[in-house]
Amino acid sequence: MTALDRLNHQATIATKRIALVGFTGLVVIALLTFYDGAARYLDLPRVSGYADVGELLFPIIIASCFPALLIRQKNLTISLLDRVAGDDTARWADLAAAVAVLIFFTLLGLQFVQMTLDFHAAGRTTATIEIPTALFWMIATSILWLCVPIQLLIVLSRLRDLSPPRGSHD
Repeated sequence: MTALDRLNHQATIATKRIALVGFTGLVVIALLTFYDGAARYLDLPRVSGYADVGELLFPIIIASCFPALLIRQKNLTISLLDRVAGDDTARWADLAAAVAVLIFFTLLGLQFVQMTLDFHAAGRTTATIEIPTALFWMIATSILWLCVPIQLLIVLSRLRDLSPPRGSHD
């Protein structure tokens, strides 16, 4: 197993754990939604700040999906090119696509940093229970930034796929 394979394996484990955090947040939102709906129907006390919880958790939930999707390479791909243009062309196209995704997540991460700093500077809070939002956006931004080294691993894997196997002298 190469160092790159070990890094990919470790990243896969880490991203699964991050996705589990996101899934747990989704379950919390689902339970709150269920309770809030039932409370409305049964004329019971409702969840104060219900919408605030979603505002705080959804960015983290959504961001937590991206690293796992990238490392498992579940993003959209079109595999027709290898049939039409050949394997070499398809591998070069895969590399170009991987680099484009790396650039995209780098730019997106920079935007998230700016937005988080703006939220912090403005002292933005949720509408009902006035919880500061910056901390939650810092968490989401940190998770999103994990996509950059994950995608860099994908780019390196694509580069490895382009090089001839070791010991080959053709």
